Amino acid sequence: MTASAGPAGGETPGELPRAGGHRGSEGLILVVDDDADVTTLVAMNLRFEGFEVVVANEARSGLAAIERHRPDLVLLDVMMPRVDGFELCRQLRASPLTAALPIIMLTAKDLSADRIQGLTAGADDYIVKPFDLSELVARVRSTLRRNREMRDVSPLTGLPGNTRILDAIAERIAARRDHGWEYAVCYIDLDNFKTVNDVYGFYRGDQMLTAAAGALHTSTIGVAGPPPFLGHIGGDDFLVVCTPDQITPITDRAIRLFDQSSRVLYDPDDLARGYFEVLDRQGRLRRHGLLTLSIGVALSTQRRFTDHREVVAAASEMKAVAKRTEGSMVAVDRRRDPEPGRGRSARERAAIEPVAEPDSV
Repeated sequence: MTASAGPAGGETPGELPRAGGHRGSEGLILVVDDDADVTTLVAMNLRFEGFEVVVANEARSGLAAIERHRPDLVLLDVMMPRVDGFELCRQLRASPLTAALPIIMLTAKDLSADRIQGLTAGADDYIVKPFDLSELVARVRSTLRRNREMRDVSPLTGLPGNTRILDAIAERIAARRDHGWEYAVCYIDLDNFKTVNDVYGFYRGDQMLTAAAGALHTSTIGVAGPPPFLGHIGGDDFLVVCTPDQITPITDRAIRLFDQSSRVLYDPDDLARGYFEVLDRQGRLRRHGLLTLSIGVALSTQRRFTDHREVVAAASEMKAVAKRTEGSMVAVDRRRDPEPGRGRSARERAAIEPVAEPDSV
């Protein structure tokens, strides 16, 4: 079912948690090298590029700096007194607290055996002295980007997380501002998901999430036009960024595919009834519907969003509207920005009405 207009009230959450980034800078880099000339030159250039930098001259002080500052990446010299870079790298990889810490090794030896040893010890990259400083900065940025993207992926669904979701929205806002390219943001929520976890357990709940992710993925890759973006906000919430004319084909197909793929995950009695029977805390038998999709949509054709928080808030409002109706529902925000000095009309503030059932795909 599809609906349009605006909600009558309710919360308007507009912020998703963002991963990565250290103190709002490009990142904090720890340079561990016993050559003071190298550390001074590297630190100066990294700071010029917007990074924060901490310096250590040997392994012990390097470990202390990691514990104190929690850097985003370590530039680690191989040839150091007492404990060399290979051994320190192995120690960092062996600790749960630093096992995923990005490490780029620096060495004066341009030998394949040394590169292999460094990578085997767990380094993410390897650069030979003397190095071009612009290349070093590029490698630092590339390694940080890969690390953040890997951390910002749902281990269950394999979909991008909140950092990349917010980046995708920001890119669409900029493209709308600079080129006039319209976009839509669809906020998807699984109705009655908590009931599945309560009745069947978390493993079955994870299977339901995977089924929803699969339905959304198939729907987005199969649609005509520019490739949509699909992300997993967390829990039972997903988000799609697409063009306005892709909304209906994506949401209709996702609803149909999820209904098909989720059927095999219900117990036969629950599927036959079409609802769950659950005892509440007072011992009374309650009915809860099977899983459906509530989808809220924000449109750039209606509103001139300038920030990702505004878009997410509008889509989240419409998701709440969609959840008022039983079954799968798509609620599209048709409100327009009011003219300066003019509030919204009563019609614009009115509650929505369903206008159409999802089409078969």
